Amino acid sequence: MQVVPHFCKFPGSVLTATLVLYAKDIVEPDFITLPGETTALDAAKLMVEKKHGFALIFINGKPVGIVTEWDYLSKVVAQDRSPASVLLREIMTENLVMVQAGEGIDSVSKLMADRGVRRVIVMDKDRILGVITSKTILRRLEEYVNRISSQIARLQSPF
Repeated sequence: MQVVPHFCKFPGSVLTATLVLYAKDIVEPDFITLPGETTALDAAKLMVEKKHGFALIFINGKPVGIVTEWDYLSKVVAQDRSPASVLLREIMTENLVMVQAGEGIDSVSKLMADRGVRRVIVMDKDRILGVITSKTILRRLEEYVNRISSQIARLQSPF
């Protein structure tokens, strides 16, 4: 992870540094992609094997949706449907939330909170770099705070 110093000047103040963490710095490049014609049962087996709580759904080579644990609970289990006969395209959540790699993590986390999602897809122009989950943000927060604290200590040091 790279913390990049940016220098800002506020009216009447000295030049100060702010540290920015970008989406590309914390993106998880390991994710599952499956076609919409995959059964919920086959997808669930793969998700368990890979220890992922979601899969991105592709149709004709394009990301069109996401299937999460919640989709399984609400659209398969709670409706007493057989996972072997349910296709992912039937239970996927459409309207994927995407951000660009250069997006600041503060705006990414605000977007996630505003939209009520736990996962966003990180793009580098038209290419998917990976996914940021709320768990990823929480896991990286401590490391980020420690790096910022170090930078602040160095900036304040008289030597």
